[in-house]
Amino acid sequence: MTSNWQTDRIGAALRGENPTVLRRLESGFAVIGDVQFLPGYSVLLANEPGVQRLSELPRAKRLSFLSDMDQLGEAVERVCRRLDPDFRRVNLEILGNTDPFLHAHVWPRFEWEPAELVGKPVWLYPRERWSDEQYKLDSQHDVLRDAIGNELDRLRSMT
Repeated sequence: MTSNWQTDRIGAALRGENPTVLRRLESGFAVIGDVQFLPGYSVLLANEPGVQRLSELPRAKRLSFLSDMDQLGEAVERVCRRLDPDFRRVNLEILGNTDPFLHAHVWPRFEWEPAELVGKPVWLYPRERWSDEQYKLDSQHDVLRDAIGNELDRLRSMT
């Protein structure tokens, strides 16, 4: 993956140039995370590049974004439960402290996580986890990304 799309993730998704996109949803793009130290980590990117906060959207679009976040969370949960018997739960977060665009994190959590971190926020993981090459998104995650995308398709067909 090249780094150009990373400087404008939403614009690149709108142009079809963001390689992490799993599916386009009503309010944005379901993408798989750049790092996979918690396999299945995904993000919902709002499809409006200038929007930084949920509160900047009209109420109907807010609800659409939250519904899409729920749908991505359910897809990740279903896939991770199937693929790993130690799956615990999914954490959903809209933080916005670092990246200046509206997005929601979907973090799967597992029993095999270090005891001192399993019940705490993901952001307390050591910095090395975020940059370690072994956790970088690549072809080893194709099965996971296909499974999440297919699960999103199934969930959307049910509505």
